[in-house]
Amino acid sequence: MTRPHVQSEVGPLGSVLLHRPGSELKRLTPRNSDQLLFDAIPWVDRAEEEHDAFADVLLGRGVEVLLLRDLLTEALTDARARAAAVHTGVDELRLGADVADTLRSHLSGVTDEALAEVLIAGMTFEELPDCEGRSLVRRMHQPHDFAIEPLPNLLFTRDSSVWIGDRVAIASLAMPARRRESALTDLVYAYHPRFSHAARAYGAHSAPVEGGDVLLLAPGVVAIGVGERTTPAGAESLARSMFADDLAHTVLAVPIEQTRASMHLDTVCTMVDRDAVVMYPAIQHSLHAYALRPKDGELDVSGPAPFLEAAAEAMGIDRLRVIDTGLDPVTAEREQWEDGNNTLALAPGVVVAYERNAETNARLEDAGIEVVRISGSELGSGRGGPRCMSCPISRATLGDTLFAT
Repeated sequence: MTRPHVQSEVGPLGSVLLHRPGSELKRLTPRNSDQLLFDAIPWVDRAEEEHDAFADVLLGRGVEVLLLRDLLTEALTDARARAAAVHTGVDELRLGADVADTLRSHLSGVTDEALAEVLIAGMTFEELPDCEGRSLVRRMHQPHDFAIEPLPNLLFTRDSSVWIGDRVAIASLAMPARRRESALTDLVYAYHPRFSHAARAYGAHSAPVEGGDVLLLAPGVVAIGVGERTTPAGAESLARSMFADDLAHTVLAVPIEQTRASMHLDTVCTMVDRDAVVMYPAIQHSLHAYALRPKDGELDVSGPAPFLEAAAEAMGIDRLRVIDTGLDPVTAEREQWEDGNNTLALAPGVVVAYERNAETNARLEDAGIEVVRISGSELGSGRGGPRCMSCPISRATLGDTLFAT
Protein backbone atom coordinates (compact mmCIF):
# COMPACT_ATOMS: atom_id res chain seq x y z
CA MET A 1 0.00 0.00 0.00
CA THR A 2 1.44 3.35 -1.05
CA ARG A 3 0.57 6.66 0.53
CA PRO A 4 -1.27 9.23 -1.59
CA HIS A 5 1.13 11.52 -3.42
CA VAL A 6 1.13 12.74 -7.03
CA GLN A 7 3.46 15.38 -8.48
CA SER A 8 3.32 14.68 -12.21
CA GLU A 9 1.33 13.03 -14.99
CA VAL A 10 4.06 10.53 -15.87
CA GLY A 11 5.77 9.40 -12.66
CA PRO A 12 5.60 5.60 -12.27
CA LEU A 13 2.01 4.84 -11.30
CA GLY A 14 1.66 3.19 -7.91
CA SER A 15 -2.03 3.29 -7.01
CA VAL A 16 -5.14 4.31 -8.95
CA LEU A 17 -8.86 4.73 -8.32
CA LEU A 18 -11.23 3.19 -10.88
CA HIS A 19 -14.96 2.60 -11.01
CA ARG A 20 -16.09 -0.64 -12.61
CA PRO A 21 -19.28 0.19 -14.54
CA GLY A 22 -22.42 -1.71 -13.61
CA SER A 23 -26.17 -1.38 -13.38
CA GLU A 24 -26.06 2.42 -13.60
CA LEU A 25 -25.27 2.01 -17.31
CA LYS A 26 -28.40 -0.11 -17.70
CA ARG A 27 -30.43 2.95 -16.74
CA LEU A 28 -29.43 4.69 -19.99
CA THR A 29 -32.07 4.90 -22.70
CA PRO A 30 -32.44 6.94 -25.91
CA ARG A 31 -34.82 9.15 -23.91
CA ASN A 32 -32.34 10.10 -21.19
CA SER A 33 -28.86 9.54 -22.65
CA ASP A 34 -28.34 13.18 -23.66
CA GLN A 35 -29.30 14.40 -20.20
CA LEU A 36 -26.94 11.84 -18.67
CA LEU A 37 -24.13 12.89 -21.05
CA PHE A 38 -23.76 9.70 -23.09
CA ASP A 39 -23.57 9.81 -26.88
CA ALA A 40 -24.63 6.17 -27.29
CA ILE A 41 -26.29 3.40 -25.31
CA PRO A 42 -23.43 1.10 -24.23
CA TRP A 43 -23.54 -2.68 -24.31
CA VAL A 44 -23.10 -3.04 -20.57
CA ASP A 45 -21.68 -6.58 -20.44
CA ARG A 46 -19.03 -5.64 -22.98
CA ALA A 47 -18.25 -2.40 -21.15
CA GLU A 48 -17.66 -4.40 -17.97
CA GLU A 49 -15.38 -6.81 -19.86
CA GLU A 50 -13.42 -3.92 -21.35
CA HIS A 51 -13.04 -2.28 -17.96
CA ASP A 52 -11.90 -5.54 -16.36
CA ALA A 53 -9.27 -5.85 -19.10
CA PHE A 54 -8.15 -2.27 -18.40
CA ALA A 55 -7.80 -3.03 -14.69
CA ASP A 56 -5.90 -6.24 -15.51
CA VAL A 57 -3.42 -4.26 -17.62
CA LEU A 58 -2.75 -1.97 -14.66
CA LEU A 59 -2.45 -4.87 -12.22
CA GLY A 60 -0.08 -6.61 -14.62
CA ARG A 61 2.16 -3.55 -14.52
CA GLY A 62 2.30 -3.63 -10.71
CA VAL A 63 -0.29 -0.89 -10.12
CA GLU A 64 -2.59 -1.14 -7.11
CA VAL A 65 -6.18 -0.84 -8.36
CA LEU A 66 -8.77 0.56 -5.95
CA LEU A 67 -12.44 0.30 -6.95
CA LEU A 68 -14.71 3.17 -5.97
CA ARG A 69 -17.73 0.97 -5.22
CA ASP A 70 -15.68 -1.14 -2.77
CA LEU A 71 -14.26 1.94 -1.04
CA LEU A 72 -17.71 3.52 -0.79
CA THR A 73 -19.23 0.36 0.71
CA GLU A 74 -16.40 0.17 3.25
CA ALA A 75 -16.77 3.87 4.11
CA LEU A 76 -20.50 3.39 4.75
CA THR A 77 -19.73 1.24 7.79
CA ASP A 78 -19.20 4.59 9.54
CA ALA A 79 -22.55 5.89 10.79
CA ARG A 80 -21.57 9.45 9.88
CA ALA A 81 -20.92 8.38 6.31
CA ARG A 82 -24.28 6.63 6.09
CA ALA A 83 -26.09 9.72 7.33
CA ALA A 84 -24.24 11.93 4.85
CA ALA A 85 -24.87 9.45 2.02
CA VAL A 86 -28.62 9.34 2.64
CA HIS A 87 -28.69 13.13 2.83
CA THR A 88 -26.93 13.51 -0.54
CA GLY A 89 -29.14 10.91 -2.21
CA VAL A 90 -32.53 12.30 -1.15
CA ASP A 91 -33.51 15.63 -2.70
CA GLU A 92 -36.52 16.76 -0.67
CA LEU A 93 -37.04 19.88 -2.79
CA ARG A 94 -37.70 17.65 -5.80
CA LEU A 95 -39.37 14.69 -4.07
CA GLY A 96 -41.54 16.47 -1.53
CA ALA A 97 -41.67 15.75 2.18
CA ASP A 98 -43.66 12.47 2.12
CA VAL A 99 -41.55 10.67 -0.49
CA ALA A 100 -38.34 12.07 0.98
CA ASP A 101 -39.20 10.87 4.49
CA THR A 102 -40.17 7.42 3.23
CA LEU A 103 -37.01 7.13 1.15
CA ARG A 104 -34.74 8.30 3.97
CA SER A 105 -36.29 5.75 6.31
CA HIS A 106 -35.87 2.98 3.73
CA LEU A 107 -32.25 3.79 2.91
CA SER A 108 -31.31 4.05 6.57
CA GLY A 109 -32.27 0.41 7.03
CA VAL A 110 -30.60 -1.26 4.03
CA THR A 111 -27.18 -2.90 4.02
CA ASP A 112 -24.04 -0.97 3.17
CA GLU A 113 -23.83 -2.80 -0.18
CA ALA A 114 -27.45 -1.99 -1.03
CA LEU A 115 -27.03 1.66 -0.10
CA ALA A 116 -23.92 1.95 -2.27
CA GLU A 117 -25.84 0.38 -5.16
CA VAL A 118 -28.72 2.88 -4.88
CA LEU A 119 -26.34 5.83 -4.60
CA ILE A 120 -24.58 4.73 -7.80
CA ALA A 121 -27.37 3.16 -9.87
CA GLY A 122 -30.22 5.39 -8.70
CA MET A 123 -33.82 4.42 -7.99
CA THR A 124 -37.02 4.82 -9.99
CA PHE A 125 -40.39 5.79 -8.57
CA GLU A 126 -41.69 2.25 -9.06
CA GLU A 127 -38.79 0.96 -6.92
CA LEU A 128 -39.63 3.29 -4.05
CA PRO A 129 -41.07 1.84 -0.87
CA ASP A 130 -44.81 2.42 -0.54
CA CYS A 131 -45.89 5.75 0.93
CA GLU A 132 -49.57 4.82 0.75
CA GLY A 133 -50.59 7.24 -1.99
CA ARG A 134 -50.06 10.37 0.10
CA SER A 135 -47.70 12.01 -2.35
CA LEU A 136 -48.73 14.15 -5.32
CA VAL A 137 -45.11 13.93 -6.50
CA ARG A 138 -45.34 10.17 -6.72
CA ARG A 139 -48.72 10.19 -8.45
CA MET A 140 -47.55 12.67 -11.10
CA HIS A 141 -44.34 10.83 -12.02
CA GLN A 142 -44.14 7.89 -14.37
CA PRO A 143 -43.00 4.59 -12.83
CA HIS A 144 -39.66 4.66 -14.68
CA ASP A 145 -38.84 8.27 -13.78
CA PHE A 146 -35.90 8.62 -11.41
CA ALA A 147 -36.44 9.44 -7.76
CA ILE A 148 -32.65 9.22 -7.39
CA GLU A 149 -30.69 9.83 -10.59
CA PRO A 150 -28.14 7.19 -11.65
CA LEU A 151 -24.47 8.15 -12.06
CA PRO A 152 -23.25 6.52 -15.30
CA ASN A 153 -20.40 9.05 -15.57
CA LEU A 154 -18.92 7.80 -12.30
CA LEU A 155 -16.88 5.61 -14.66
CA PHE A 156 -14.68 8.67 -15.26
CA THR A 157 -13.06 8.90 -11.84
CA ARG A 158 -10.50 11.49 -12.89
CA ASP A 159 -13.17 14.18 -13.14
CA SER A 160 -14.50 14.09 -9.59
CA SER A 161 -11.15 14.26 -7.80
CA VAL A 162 -7.47 14.84 -8.48
CA TRP A 163 -4.48 14.42 -6.20
CA ILE A 164 -1.95 17.26 -6.13
CA GLY A 165 1.03 16.40 -3.96
CA ASP A 166 -0.36 14.79 -0.82
CA ARG A 167 -3.68 16.64 -0.98
CA VAL A 168 -6.88 15.81 -2.81
CA ALA A 169 -8.93 18.32 -4.77
CA ILE A 170 -12.62 17.40 -4.80
CA ALA A 171 -14.02 18.66 -8.07
CA SER A 172 -16.95 21.02 -8.32
CA LEU A 173 -18.68 19.38 -11.29
CA ALA A 174 -20.50 21.75 -13.63
CA MET A 175 -23.13 19.52 -15.23
CA PRO A 176 -26.28 18.72 -13.17
CA ALA A 177 -26.08 15.02 -14.11
CA ARG A 178 -22.67 14.75 -12.42
CA ARG A 179 -22.85 16.92 -9.31
CA ARG A 180 -23.67 14.04 -6.93
CA GLU A 181 -20.49 12.24 -8.04
CA SER A 182 -18.46 14.74 -6.03
CA ALA A 183 -20.51 13.97 -2.92
CA LEU A 184 -19.81 10.24 -3.17
CA THR A 185 -16.11 10.77 -3.82
CA ASP A 186 -15.99 13.19 -0.91
CA LEU A 187 -17.56 10.51 1.33
CA VAL A 188 -14.82 8.06 0.44
CA TYR A 189 -12.02 10.49 1.19
CA ALA A 190 -13.70 11.70 4.39
CA TYR A 191 -14.61 8.36 5.97
CA HIS A 192 -12.56 5.53 4.48
CA PRO A 193 -9.65 4.60 6.80
CA ARG A 194 -7.27 4.59 3.86
CA PHE A 195 -7.64 8.37 3.53
CA SER A 196 -8.20 9.36 7.14
CA HIS A 197 -5.23 11.74 7.13
CA ALA A 198 -5.74 13.19 3.66
CA ALA A 199 -5.89 16.97 3.52
CA ARG A 200 -7.94 18.87 0.93
CA ALA A 201 -6.60 21.09 -1.82
CA TYR A 202 -10.08 22.09 -3.04
CA GLY A 203 -13.72 21.52 -2.15
CA ALA A 204 -16.81 20.49 -4.07
CA HIS A 205 -18.70 23.64 -3.05
CA SER A 206 -16.16 25.97 -4.66
CA ALA A 207 -16.24 27.43 -8.17
CA PRO A 208 -16.47 24.82 -10.96
CA VAL A 209 -13.27 22.83 -11.58
CA GLU A 210 -13.14 19.32 -13.07
CA GLY A 211 -10.23 16.92 -12.83
CA GLY A 212 -10.07 16.34 -16.58
CA ASP A 213 -8.96 19.96 -16.91
CA VAL A 214 -6.06 19.60 -14.44
CA LEU A 215 -2.68 18.48 -15.83
CA LEU A 216 0.33 18.18 -13.53
CA LEU A 217 2.97 19.06 -16.12
CA ALA A 218 5.89 18.80 -13.68
CA PRO A 219 6.46 19.16 -9.94
CA GLY A 220 5.16 22.62 -9.11
CA VAL A 221 3.68 23.29 -12.56
CA VAL A 222 -0.05 22.74 -13.15
CA ALA A 223 -2.10 23.48 -16.26
CA ILE A 224 -5.86 24.04 -15.88
CA GLY A 225 -8.17 24.02 -18.87
CA VAL A 226 -10.88 26.68 -18.82
CA GLY A 227 -13.89 25.93 -20.99
CA GLU A 228 -17.16 24.03 -20.85
CA ARG A 229 -16.61 22.50 -17.41
CA THR A 230 -14.02 24.62 -15.53
CA THR A 231 -14.63 28.35 -15.14
CA PRO A 232 -12.03 31.15 -14.86
CA ALA A 233 -13.13 31.61 -11.24
CA GLY A 234 -12.57 27.90 -10.59
CA ALA A 235 -9.09 27.98 -12.12
CA GLU A 236 -8.18 31.05 -10.09
CA SER A 237 -9.57 29.58 -6.86
CA LEU A 238 -7.67 26.30 -7.31
CA ALA A 239 -4.49 28.22 -8.12
CA ARG A 240 -4.80 30.30 -4.96
CA SER A 241 -5.36 27.14 -2.92
CA MET A 242 -2.31 25.43 -4.42
CA PHE A 243 -0.11 28.48 -3.81
CA ALA A 244 -1.32 28.73 -0.20
CA ASP A 245 -0.45 25.05 0.36
CA ASP A 246 2.89 25.33 -1.48
CA LEU A 247 1.77 22.72 -4.01
CA ALA A 248 2.68 24.76 -7.09
CA HIS A 249 4.78 27.74 -8.14
CA THR A 250 3.12 28.23 -11.55
CA VAL A 251 -0.41 27.59 -12.77
CA LEU A 252 -1.22 27.91 -16.46
CA ALA A 253 -4.87 28.73 -17.17
CA VAL A 254 -5.54 27.42 -20.69
CA PRO A 255 -8.71 28.53 -22.52
CA ILE A 256 -10.22 25.72 -24.59
CA GLU A 257 -13.16 25.65 -26.96
CA GLN A 258 -16.49 25.08 -25.21
CA THR A 259 -17.70 22.10 -27.22
CA ARG A 260 -18.58 18.48 -26.52
CA ALA A 261 -15.47 17.33 -28.41
CA SER A 262 -13.17 19.37 -26.16
CA MET A 263 -15.01 19.31 -22.86
CA HIS A 264 -11.74 19.02 -20.89
CA LEU A 265 -8.11 19.90 -21.50
CA ASP A 266 -7.23 16.20 -21.49
CA THR A 267 -9.42 15.64 -24.55
CA VAL A 268 -6.94 17.65 -26.64
CA CYS A 269 -3.63 17.23 -24.78
CA THR A 270 -2.04 14.81 -22.29
CA MET A 271 1.50 14.14 -21.09
CA VAL A 272 3.16 10.97 -22.41
CA ASP A 273 6.74 11.56 -21.22
CA ARG A 274 8.66 13.97 -19.03
CA ASP A 275 8.99 16.39 -21.94
CA ALA A 276 6.32 15.21 -24.40
CA VAL A 277 2.59 15.60 -25.00
CA VAL A 278 0.16 14.06 -27.44
CA MET A 279 -1.91 16.90 -28.85
CA TYR A 280 -4.71 17.54 -31.32
CA PRO A 281 -2.88 19.35 -34.15
CA ALA A 282 -5.81 21.65 -34.96
CA ILE A 283 -5.26 23.54 -31.70
CA GLN A 284 -1.47 23.31 -31.39
CA HIS A 285 -0.75 26.85 -32.60
CA SER A 286 -3.86 28.51 -31.20
CA LEU A 287 -3.68 27.16 -27.63
CA HIS A 288 -2.61 29.90 -25.24
CA ALA A 289 -2.13 30.18 -21.51
CA TYR A 290 -2.27 32.79 -18.77
CA ALA A 291 0.51 32.26 -16.22
CA LEU A 292 -0.50 32.63 -12.57
CA ARG A 293 2.17 32.92 -9.87
CA PRO A 294 2.16 34.04 -6.23
CA LYS A 295 3.74 37.44 -5.60
CA ASP A 296 3.90 39.21 -2.26
CA GLY A 297 0.82 37.39 -1.01
CA GLU A 298 -1.16 38.30 -4.11
CA LEU A 299 -1.78 36.70 -7.49
CA ASP A 300 0.39 37.75 -10.43
CA VAL A 301 -1.24 37.08 -13.82
CA SER A 302 0.65 37.40 -17.10
CA GLY A 303 -0.05 36.51 -20.71
CA PRO A 304 -1.61 35.10 -22.66
CA ALA A 305 1.34 33.39 -24.32
CA PRO A 306 1.51 30.30 -26.57
CA PHE A 307 0.77 27.32 -24.34
CA LEU A 308 3.73 25.19 -25.44
CA GLU A 309 6.17 28.03 -24.82
CA ALA A 310 4.65 28.96 -21.45
CA ALA A 311 4.64 25.32 -20.34
CA ALA A 312 8.27 24.71 -21.32
CA GLU A 313 9.40 27.87 -19.56
CA ALA A 314 7.55 26.97 -16.36
CA MET A 315 8.88 23.39 -16.49
CA GLY A 316 12.45 24.61 -16.97
CA ILE A 317 13.02 22.80 -20.28
CA ASP A 318 13.92 24.05 -23.75
CA ARG A 319 10.73 22.81 -25.38
CA LEU A 320 7.88 20.34 -25.13
CA ARG A 321 7.90 17.61 -27.75
CA VAL A 322 4.54 17.39 -29.49
CA ILE A 323 3.15 14.18 -30.96
CA ASP A 324 0.17 14.80 -33.20
CA THR A 325 -3.16 13.01 -33.03
CA GLY A 326 -3.84 11.20 -36.31
CA LEU A 327 -2.13 11.46 -39.70
CA ASP A 328 -4.18 14.02 -41.62
CA PRO A 329 -6.89 16.53 -40.61
CA VAL A 330 -9.77 14.09 -41.07
CA THR A 331 -8.05 11.24 -39.21
CA ALA A 332 -6.94 13.65 -36.51
CA GLU A 333 -10.49 14.87 -35.98
CA ARG A 334 -11.84 11.32 -35.85
CA GLU A 335 -9.21 10.10 -33.40
CA GLN A 336 -9.48 13.20 -31.21
CA TRP A 337 -13.22 12.48 -30.93
CA GLU A 338 -12.41 8.86 -30.01
CA ASP A 339 -10.08 9.99 -27.19
CA GLY A 340 -6.79 9.57 -29.04
CA ASN A 341 -5.30 12.30 -26.84
CA ASN A 342 -6.70 10.84 -23.63
CA THR A 343 -3.85 8.53 -22.63
CA LEU A 344 -2.89 7.34 -19.15
CA ALA A 345 0.84 7.31 -18.42
CA LEU A 346 2.06 4.27 -16.47
CA ALA A 347 5.61 5.65 -16.38
CA PRO A 348 7.65 8.09 -18.46
CA GLY A 349 7.22 7.03 -22.08
CA VAL A 350 4.67 4.27 -21.34
CA VAL A 351 0.96 4.95 -21.89
CA VAL A 352 -2.37 3.13 -22.04
CA ALA A 353 -4.49 4.09 -25.07
CA TYR A 354 -7.57 2.91 -26.92
CA GLU A 355 -6.58 0.47 -29.66
CA ARG A 356 -9.00 2.01 -32.16
CA ASN A 357 -6.83 5.13 -32.55
CA ALA A 358 -4.37 3.35 -34.81
CA GLU A 359 -2.71 6.38 -36.42
CA THR A 360 -2.17 8.23 -33.14
CA ASN A 361 -0.79 5.11 -31.49
CA ALA A 362 1.59 4.60 -34.43
CA ARG A 363 2.81 8.18 -34.11
CA LEU A 364 3.39 7.68 -30.39
CA GLU A 365 5.45 4.57 -31.04
CA ASP A 366 7.43 6.30 -33.78
CA ALA A 367 8.32 8.92 -31.16
CA GLY A 368 9.61 6.23 -28.78
CA ILE A 369 6.52 5.92 -26.58
CA GLU A 370 5.41 2.43 -25.56
CA VAL A 371 1.67 2.09 -26.16
CA VAL A 372 -0.34 -0.45 -24.19
CA ARG A 373 -3.57 -0.87 -26.14
CA ILE A 374 -6.98 -1.60 -24.64
CA SER A 375 -10.42 -1.98 -26.20
CA GLY A 376 -12.83 0.89 -25.67
CA SER A 377 -15.71 0.35 -28.09
CA GLU A 378 -18.27 0.54 -25.26
CA LEU A 379 -16.33 2.41 -22.58
CA GLY A 380 -15.90 5.38 -24.90
CA SER A 381 -19.63 5.96 -25.38
CA GLY A 382 -19.53 8.55 -22.58
CA ARG A 383 -16.62 10.37 -24.28
CA GLY A 384 -13.72 9.40 -22.06
CA GLY A 385 -10.46 7.50 -22.48
CA PRO A 386 -7.98 5.75 -20.16
CA ARG A 387 -7.00 8.97 -18.41
CA CYS A 388 -10.63 9.95 -17.78
CA MET A 389 -11.29 6.50 -16.28
CA SER A 390 -8.46 6.69 -13.75
CA CYS A 391 -7.64 8.89 -10.78
CA PRO A 392 -3.99 8.35 -9.78
CA ILE A 393 -3.66 8.16 -6.01
CA SER A 394 0.11 7.75 -5.93
CA ARG A 395 2.91 8.16 -8.42
CA ALA A 396 6.60 7.81 -7.70
CA THR A 397 8.58 11.01 -7.89
CA LEU A 398 10.44 10.95 -11.18
CA GLY A 399 13.72 9.14 -10.66
CA ASP A 400 12.69 7.68 -7.29
CA THR A 401 11.20 4.35 -6.27
CA LEU A 402 7.65 4.06 -4.98
CA PHE A 403 7.33 5.26 -1.42
CA ALA A 404 5.95 2.85 1.18
CA THR A 405 3.54 3.73 3.93
